[in-house]
Formats: sequence, structure tokens, C-alpha cells
Amino acid sequence: MKCPYCNNQETQVTDTRETESLEATRRRRECAKCGKRFTTYERVEEADIVVVKKDGKRERFQRQKLLNGILKACEKRSVPLEKIEKIADDVESDLRKRDSVEIDSRVIGEITMRKLKSLDKIAYIRFASVYREFEDLDRFEEELEKLQKK
Repeated sequence: MKCPYCNNQETQVTDTRETESLEATRRRRECAKCGKRFTTYERVEEADIVVVKKDGKRERFQRQKLLNGILKACEKRSVPLEKIEKIADDVESDLRKRDSVEIDSRVIGEITMRKLKSLDKIAYIRFASVYREFEDLDRFEEELEKLQKK
């Protein structure tokens, strides 16, 4: 494994453990040259998930794209990175358990929003406002009212 700081090829694993969902192996590594530590995740390579967009176009599922959306929603919130990673892991796991490898982007958004709602309400509203394309303040207020009733 190459060190992300100095590109040295020699690194040593200092700790290995399974993620909570048992979907990946987390490894803490230390560079033999610069001594910095970093984390890697080892996952089984599975069949590609195909996302069917609103306009009907199809593209490969990109976990990083999902993670970026969740990170953006959680920006300036006190949500630990581990919990954000867990949401991305859980969403991907839910998608892989489905019968079809083709999944509507709407389904991915709904699963993500459900998980964000239980984690952080502000992050949920941020994600929902982009995902559901709130066009005016009334639509935003409707969503807030729904959230406050629950």
C-alpha cells in the first residue's frame, strides 16, 4: 500500500478490524519512511450498480459521489466522519441487497434521507433541499413542518 503523504511503497498495518456492518475491513497503517498514519478500507468487489437518473440516463453507482453529498449536507455539523461513512456503507449495502442492479436515483436519495434524518435533522434538511429541488420557501417550510411534527 502506497503512503498518501510521501508515496513510499513500504507501510505497515498497525491495526485491523471489521466495520460494524462487516462489509469492509478497516486497516490502520503507518508509513515506514515518514511515520504518518492513515486508514484504508478493503471491500469485496461486487457487480456494478447502475443508477437510473431522472432523465432516464444510466450511470455506474459511485460511492464517492454519495459520500460527497452526505459530507456536504453535514458540513459544519458535529457529525463524526465514521457516522458519515457508515451511512454511505449502509446505503450501498441496501442497494446491493435489491433484486435488480438497476436502481432509480430517487430510491438512493430516499434511503439516504431516511438515514440522515435519524442522524442529524439539519443535515437531513440540507440534503432534502438539494435532492428534492425545493424551488421556493413554501416547499422548504412544508418539509420543516413535517420534520417538527415527528
